[in-house]
Amino acid sequence: MKKLKSDKLVTIVLIEEKLEALGIKLPNPPTPAGSYVPVVRTGNLLYISGQIPMEDGKVIFTGKVSDNNLEIAQKSARMCAINILAQIKRQVEDLDKVSKIVRLSGFVNSVSEFSQQPKVINAASDLFFEIFGEKGKHSRIAVGVSSLPLDSMTEIDAIIEISE
Repeated sequence: MKKLKSDKLVTIVLIEEKLEALGIKLPNPPTPAGSYVPVVRTGNLLYISGQIPMEDGKVIFTGKVSDNNLEIAQKSARMCAINILAQIKRQVEDLDKVSKIVRLSGFVNSVSEFSQQPKVINAASDLFFEIFGEKGKHSRIAVGVSSLPLDSMTEIDAIIEISE
């Protein structure tokens, strides 16, 4: 609960409370696997480098996506979104500072005949909307690729607007 200047108490659901209600515990953000930084801040924008479905230093969802493992690929995309949240939290410390999820770029390590990449990345998009409401609506691309780092099923990067 937050206290307003007028001393009137208003119940405001904080992002951390929403995460807890969804059973999401943010992991330690993954460290870069190459020569780059995980987040670049310029003005009120955060550019989050591509996040793969890592937990405790290990890629959880690997391999090619096909019609046969669409649900697993969606879990992979959701984990990428959770890692994006972890990167935001490390950078600004308070997820309530997120004022807009601006853009996601989703990459799906898929077999050549697979064409449901948007359904895979929807898992990340839907999670951001569920957590942030209208602030979670964003522009996006979802593309199939022939491979991803560490044989990850998915990789997602983001542009996030924050307020101070």
